[in-house]
Amino acid sequence: MDLKKDVQKQFGKSAESYVNSTIHKDGKDLLKLLEMSSINGEEKLLDVATGGGHTANAFAPYVKKVTAVDLTPEMLLAAEKFIKGNGHQNVDFVQGDAENLPFPDEAFDIVACRIAPHHFPNINQFISEVYRVLKTDGQLLLDDNVVPEDDEFDQFYNTIEKWRDYSHFRAWKKSEWLRLLELAGFEIIEWHRFEKTFHFEPWCNRMKITITEKEKLAQYMKGASEEIKAKFRVVIEEGQIISFQGEAVVLKAMKR
Repeated sequence: MDLKKDVQKQFGKSAESYVNSTIHKDGKDLLKLLEMSSINGEEKLLDVATGGGHTANAFAPYVKKVTAVDLTPEMLLAAEKFIKGNGHQNVDFVQGDAENLPFPDEAFDIVACRIAPHHFPNINQFISEVYRVLKTDGQLLLDDNVVPEDDEFDQFYNTIEKWRDYSHFRAWKKSEWLRLLELAGFEIIEWHRFEKTFHFEPWCNRMKITITEKEKLAQYMKGASEEIKAKFRVVIEEGQIISFQGEAVVLKAMKR
């Protein structure tokens, strides 16, 4: 699928910037994922779409084994350098597709996936694969950007994300996540909403978009309705977009 090639292309050239991205490495959402998990130290954990490796790195000291999987080889190399640099020796790195995981049924006690599913073109297939590789009573720890329930707000956020990053597929509504997971056989145990402030310049620069496209994107955001600008807390100073606010959901679900 072309979108998956786009993902590899985008993240291949942005691997190091994701390892060093403040929003990815320092998020309170990562601490919440750890806090929500039930761990006794014997678990095998799969980190799907590991990206810069921050989730795998955070869980490595607390579980028996971590397997970090990612579609993009450059990302895996950057994650491995980061995680091994922190002294963790219990992490394996595997190239693989979140919608076609290269692991047997019921291989893991925990599956984590953080700030990635908005890149997956078939979210149902991803959920099905997670369910398959989890043991019964296994935990799914999911964290991703979401959109408000209002369709106009949904369209605005997904438009600017796709504009900045052509490998973006869709940020889903909170209600869509809850529905899809329950229909797949998961029970939602706990969930939290996080507000996320995006600083416009580093947000754009992480994806290496051109100055021309950045200016067009800024004009689009400045031209949005007052309701949209208020909802997303768009901060404009001296005609420049400084920041805006999105949201994420962090949840724990169990395979029943």
